[in-house]
Amino acid sequence: MLLAKVIGNVWSSKKKDAISALRLLFVQPLGKNLKPEGDVLIAVDEVGAGFEELVIVTQGSPAMQAFDKSELIPVDAVVVGIVDNLELADDITGKKK
Repeated sequence: MLLAKVIGNVWSSKKKDAISALRLLFVQPLGKNLKPEGDVLIAVDEVGAGFEELVIVTQGSPAMQAFDKSELIPVDAVVVGIVDNLELADDITGKKK
């Protein structure tokens, strides 16, 4: 799983039936310093995340299994949580910021 920020919506009028009802978001993965890190992803929104919210994203095989369906859904990333609060250590000693 990774921490990301919602940076936009993706609109698609033609989609495979298995994902036709799913909402798609642009999410920017974040590093330990909460700065953008890595490539922007398109992720399915399963929790109703809003613009600029911090979210938890799962990828790969776990993403395909994130739905309550009998068949696997062809997705690579899914927003599975909205972050309410973060508490980060200042350095490797574990001191809080």
